[in-house]
Amino acid sequence: MMKAKTWVIAKLFDGEPTESNFRLIEEEVPSPKQGEFVCEALYLSVSPYESSSDKAPLGSALMGHQVSRVTDTKNSEYPVGTLIQCYSGWRSRSLINPKENPEALKLLKVPNLAGKEPSLALGVMGIPGVTAYRGLLEVCEPKAGDTVLVSGAAGAVGSVVGQIAKIKGCKVIGFGGSKEKCDWLKSLGFDHVFNYKEVNLDDALTSAAPNGVDCFFDSVGGEVSCRVLQHMNDLGRVCVSGAMSSYNYGDKQPLMPSPFHACLYKRLKIQGFSVSSCDARFEESRTQIFKWMNEDKVKYKEEVQEGFEKMPKAFLTALKGKVAGKIIVKV
Repeated sequence: MMKAKTWVIAKLFDGEPTESNFRLIEEEVPSPKQGEFVCEALYLSVSPYESSSDKAPLGSALMGHQVSRVTDTKNSEYPVGTLIQCYSGWRSRSLINPKENPEALKLLKVPNLAGKEPSLALGVMGIPGVTAYRGLLEVCEPKAGDTVLVSGAAGAVGSVVGQIAKIKGCKVIGFGGSKEKCDWLKSLGFDHVFNYKEVNLDDALTSAAPNGVDCFFDSVGGEVSCRVLQHMNDLGRVCVSGAMSSYNYGDKQPLMPSPFHACLYKRLKIQGFSVSSCDARFEESRTQIFKWMNEDKVKYKEEVQEGFEKMPKAFLTALKGKVAGKIIVKV
């Protein structure tokens, strides 16, 4: 038997979590049987949507994606040394049987990244990047000359959305929550960037998009999103990939203006969107993103924190939206 460290839920979330909601335990990991392998975590993802763990039972492991290396195997398809991306949670070591519930594992081999860090498989080359790529192109269907608005624009998803929209010939407006985030978005080529905490949103959008907004990629929700809908053009397209503004409220959601009047009279298409690494188009999507990266058309930012013990702190940092780009914990 081998030992593994695992972060579990020590106290159920009630609104915004704190470090007291998490507990580090030690677990035994059995040796692999035929068809199984053991992997050790190298990089772990911390993402706001993982706060859905407030619905998980007390004592259960926190869930999330990781990049890990196979260290012991009885599966010829996964020899020792293979780098994989999987949904193993906040565990330092995992026993995996690829044939058992593959959808839940979301198991992929990390592609050849030409010398770049394999942590990219958790960010721009992972779920965030593919969400940006497919959500924008399949749901928003941008055309050259369209005005595209991105909320949460400095995040791992939003920053890629804006760059792809520029590649497609669109005018891009981004909302960020700090001067540092806004400066970074400007360096990525966003045409207009606003700190939503410091501006009147209606005035900002009237100035930046006098002819209205055609596409809205939203990962924030709440009052900001309701205001944006008032500036959408007829037949505008909205992709909803997250709801950052409501993750900490629990059952105490604040009252918001109704969005339905704008949806009806502007005939808006609004679609929720998420992807899985098991999706048939996942590889195709990240191949295109990698091509754009090599052409210097898509850039990325990683905030890497070292040490498995930093998982709760890194998660809370991500939940509060304090850092631009993707937050990664290196074991």
